[in-house]
Amino acid sequence: MAVTSMKPAKPLPRAMLIDMDDTILSAYGRPEIAWNTIANEFAEEIAPLPPALVATAVLAFARNFWANAEAAWRMKLAEARHLTVKGGFAALAAAGHRALSDDLAVRLADRFTAYREEEMFVFPGAHEAIDELKALGIKLALVTNGAADTQRAKVERFELAHRFHHIQIEGEHGFGKPEERAYLHAMEALGVTAEDTWMIGDNLEWEVVTPQRLGIYSIWIDVHGDGLPEGSTVKPDRIIRSLTELVPGRP
Repeated sequence: MAVTSMKPAKPLPRAMLIDMDDTILSAYGRPEIAWNTIANEFAEEIAPLPPALVATAVLAFARNFWANAEAAWRMKLAEARHLTVKGGFAALAAAGHRALSDDLAVRLADRFTAYREEEMFVFPGAHEAIDELKALGIKLALVTNGAADTQRAKVERFELAHRFHHIQIEGEHGFGKPEERAYLHAMEALGVTAEDTWMIGDNLEWEVVTPQRLGIYSIWIDVHGDGLPEGSTVKPDRIIRSLTELVPGRP
């Protein structure tokens, strides 16, 4: 069972910086499930290759790609997915399997993008938790990476704009996490200092490592209860499963 708290809970801060994807919204988590679902949709076209084999190859290429990708690729998500599916197909062909076309790669990647949009939802209790924290007088900033149009559409679709005092989207501001100015700008917008602020999100580098270096109390949200990755040296100040745990008196 995952540990949900590294240290005793602190008194509430003056401000919170909150991530959006896979913190407020179920957006990009568990990609292995999504890729397997899409590969099965294309089973006839990728035959005789088993869908699970194709999904595994694409996922492996995608994980390696994103582990080394420049930040600019976050602004070109659809194009990046085209590239990663083509890369997965190329890896399969190099291993002696049937060659799959670039056209099929593009169609599979675009279907994956559409599927992600279809399946996206607000985590249970997230809206209510944010509203309660705001009602307690805490200044709230939504700090999210990604392209301006994609992320702004989510803000509007999932009714987040009015819930925050400051909305900060990487594609609109020209900088994003883990650049220090992303956090400094958000705190300046709220009129607070690092000592006044908590950062909450699902990415250990973006929501824990850099914020801690700036003196921000950093909370990692582990929605699925997987626990810290094996061998991780990152030590969040606190680990939670849901934003509801931040509200006093809530489990």
